[in-house]
Amino acid sequence: MQEKYSELRCKEVINVCDGNRLGYVSDLELELPAGRILALIVPGPRKVLGLFGREYDYCIPWPCIKRIGDDIILVDVALEQIRRPLVKKRPFC
Repeated sequence: MQEKYSELRCKEVINVCDGNRLGYVSDLELELPAGRILALIVPGPRKVLGLFGREYDYCIPWPCIKRIGDDIILVDVALEQIRRPLVKKRPFC
């Protein structure tokens, strides 16, 4: 099965453990020498009424992906294990 990154970005990620909608794929974590996908990156929820950014993203390891369908990606993960804190960028570094 072949998928383009642009097609993955249009699919919603759903956790089959609890039925939570995690969001849409925003990035990939790759192993360049082998050309493998290591994880899908999904933006975490926004803080304070969705106005002030996010605290973390979800980094979903490739083995946790159970099925990639036409519209959704089903994953089986514990949310506490896939949260990745955002690194704050300093301006003008």
